[in-house]
Amino acid sequence: MGGTYVLVIDLARAATLDVGALGACEFTAGTYAYVGSAFGPGGFARVDRHRELAAGERETRHWHIDYLLGHPETSLESVIRFPDADRECELAASLPGDHVPDFGASDCGCEAHLLESSGADVVLEAATDAGGVVDASC
Repeated sequence: MGGTYVLVIDLARAATLDVGALGACEFTAGTYAYVGSAFGPGGFARVDRHRELAAGERETRHWHIDYLLGHPETSLESVIRFPDADRECELAASLPGDHVPDFGASDCGCEAHLLESSGADVVLEAATDAGGVVDASC
């Protein structure tokens, strides 16, 4: 099964990271929300891959978010799923927070799919109000 998902990420300290073709990106400490889609062959197995990367159990980086999740000061706090719903661009535009320019949006016309947010609770509330289901695996 696939759909859209939102990762709620905490970055404990500010960091400058090389993010693939984006190059050096500066991140302030705080909460980030990443909106992704999982409609490929593995569906939501992509979320499990993100969890493994954030836990230090995987090294390979494929997507922009992998560079942030793979940083040692990053933790994956929550996952919200939107099963069978293609809402990636809509949610990236409507969730609260400031877009991190071009991050995660190389295959669409969005400003970004990563937002710097004022807190995890704000993201969780907005995502569940939009119909998302919190993944209890986190």
